Amino acid sequence: MDIKIKGTKPSRRNFLTGAMAAGGAAVSASFARAQGAPDPAITELQPWRNQLGDGVDARPYGVPSKYASEAVRRDVPWLTADPISSVNFTPLHELDGIITPNGLCFERHHGGVADVDPAEYRLMINGLVDKEIVFTLEDLMRYPRENHVYFLECAANSGMEWAGAQLNGCQFTHGMIHNVMYTGIPLRLLLEEAGVQAGGKWLLAEGADASAMTRSIPMEKALDDCLVAFKMNGEALRPEQGYPVRLVVPGWEGNMWIKWLRRLEVGDEPWHHREETSKYTDLLANGQARRFTWEMDAKSVITSPSPQAPITHGKGWTVVTGIAWSGRGTIPRVDVTLDGGKNWHQARMSGPSFNKSVHRFYYEFEWDGSPLLLQSRAHDSTGYVQPTKNELRAIRGENSIYHNNGIQTWYVNENGEAENVEIS
Repeated sequence: MDIKIKGTKPSRRNFLTGAMAAGGAAVSASFARAQGAPDPAITELQPWRNQLGDGVDARPYGVPSKYASEAVRRDVPWLTADPISSVNFTPLHELDGIITPNGLCFERHHGGVADVDPAEYRLMINGLVDKEIVFTLEDLMRYPRENHVYFLECAANSGMEWAGAQLNGCQFTHGMIHNVMYTGIPLRLLLEEAGVQAGGKWLLAEGADASAMTRSIPMEKALDDCLVAFKMNGEALRPEQGYPVRLVVPGWEGNMWIKWLRRLEVGDEPWHHREETSKYTDLLANGQARRFTWEMDAKSVITSPSPQAPITHGKGWTVVTGIAWSGRGTIPRVDVTLDGGKNWHQARMSGPSFNKSVHRFYYEFEWDGSPLLLQSRAHDSTGYVQPTKNELRAIRGENSIYHNNGIQTWYVNENGEAENVEIS
């Protein structure tokens, strides 16, 4: 597809000039409306101006405005046989900044949401330790705690796109991710309390839900940056996010972040349970599978414009925005292309840059109404550059459903409508 796009390189001068031009156009349009029929939004007294609103006790736990009702998690009904063992998706196209509101963090369950009574909650450490310990929730609250902002991404995020463009919306192609501030206890403190023996090289984390979720974690990672977390964004974990306690494994695939954490067993080798053999391994073209592919590679996606967030204002000053992340560090740079990779422009990063966290980027340009092929390309702090889907397929084939971090393409037509496509 041969599309010519006229872009502008982001700079302070271009940004201010474009912003003034866009503002001037908006003022002109408003002036034209003022010279025509009166605007009832101005001339008529609206109900909220002459009627008292609800008092402070109307909503003890705050809820979003009824006019913001589109910002909700959504599922794909045909994706799994039963919603008890399924996933819903974060509405990335409705969000800005880097923090995901607790009520919009995607869910992935293998046995439904466990409803754990905190008074009956217990966390056990056993196996190759000097002292087996059982903690109550009250016990855990007495340990030193830390706060860190991390992303959690399911290894299957974008997995349906391996064989080609499938789902029309970044909520569905990339929405198995959220980014929040976790409050918790460094896991190493609890392991030090138990006393890991010399042969203790692995840790088995087990959840209290009906699926008895388990994953093997190398001891080096457990002692590095893992948290036993009990709060997210300042409040208690939501039940669907593992209340009252979950494991946080920064930068690694979400299946390892065991929810409703009930047991930590120290052993001398990995357990090779169901979720690390039949699942969460990367099947290659030759039928062999990669194992222990825990880290999440650098990845990005443009959240607007996108299929669920089309351009509605017509030609003129347009803001492209999206998110980028890496399980190996930070994201110092993101590039954006308007023409499917022929020309790349460095995006503007905005907001805090935390390790193993989501980063927000923007690119502003003057849209002339021509079709666009929008892509973003992340660079992480290790020097790794996000690959194209074809570059990934050349190495790994199309059999996998995990760890697809290929560049995403949105085609935007003359009307501003977007759809999921691939460029060949």
